[in-house]
Amino acid sequence: MTKLLEHAVDSVRALPPEVQDELARLLLQVAGEQQPVIQLTSEERADLAEADAEIAQGEFATDEQMRSILAKRPV
Repeated sequence: MTKLLEHAVDSVRALPPEVQDELARLLLQVAGEQQPVIQLTSEERADLAEADAEIAQGEFATDEQMRSILAKRPV
């Protein structure tokens, strides 16, 4: 394993389990391993439908809202 990949894995260990799983799925997909389709809950489907409707109406987060959201994420 390269030092860069080792560093990436070490960094990912500090993330919440659901984020670790999503990153693992992405890495496996890039490596050519097929991943099962993720089943959304009814709440997740409703949230997605609401987001799609907002996008269709041209409703997007402002730059300031995005900066606020990104500032709250773990580094």
